[in-house]
Amino acid sequence: MKLKIGPATISIERGDITDRDVDAIVNAANSTLAMGTGVAGAIKRKGGVIIEEEAMRQGPVEVGEAVLTTGGNLPATHVIHAAVMGPDLKTDGDKIATTTRAVLALAMKHRITSIALPALGTGVGRVPGAVSAEAMLGALLEHLRAGGSTLKRAVFVLYQDDAYKAFIDTLKRLGGVQ
Repeated sequence: MKLKIGPATISIERGDITDRDVDAIVNAANSTLAMGTGVAGAIKRKGGVIIEEEAMRQGPVEVGEAVLTTGGNLPATHVIHAAVMGPDLKTDGDKIATTTRAVLALAMKHRITSIALPALGTGVGRVPGAVSAEAMLGALLEHLRAGGSTLKRAVFVLYQDDAYKAFIDTLKRLGGVQ
């Protein structure tokens, strides 16, 4: 599924985010920026511990903040660590939306043109895919419609069936696709 908003294309795909050849991939992080399981663990395994070491030097951060590190051995040049939850590993739609906005602001600051994002909060955070989709796609569409974004391509790379379906349904609804 793809949707064009101005010069940018939003797409929703199945697969492994660590394989994406983009300027930056987003890591679903906690405020300590330690990379344990889920997306973070996969990024650390494929990209190398240098990613976690660089992130940890910038932390801890507040929930809702994001930091940029190298992409290590990944095809992506950078990793944006999105602190969507604290040490309690709890999150919600508001925190996901705030964190997504922080990711987009950091991407603009660093002139990132392509980004791959997971469904923030749906793993360890146990947030339903529809809640993550509403928060993330709402923030992205608002960002792109405001104009001036450096983003040309935003791809949501989803691993779970329910998250994939939720993101497609939400993008169709929010994007006005028939």
